[in-house]
Amino acid sequence: MDIVVRKPDDKELEKLGVKAWPLWSSPVRTFPWEYAEKEVCYIIKGRALVVTPDGEEVEIKAGDLVTFHKGLKCTWKVLEPVEKYYKLG
Repeated sequence: MDIVVRKPDDKELEKLGVKAWPLWSSPVRTFPWEYAEKEVCYIIKGRALVVTPDGEEVEIKAGDLVTFHKGLKCTWKVLEPVEKYYKLG
């Protein structure tokens, strides 16, 4: 992950237009993922552990604004059902 911002303020979220982004959700599960392009997402529900091939583990949860860089390979371990707004590119 490039950036994890814990609890960004409402002004920042409004400036980004987060609430106009598409929604994505996942039940509790584990799956591999590779980002074909940059993604910025805002977690509105749940909790997940994102693990990179080199062993880096980052927990993301409701209230986090996360940026994933293009080409990132990782495994998502969804610990509590997740719902997020996301923006590609």
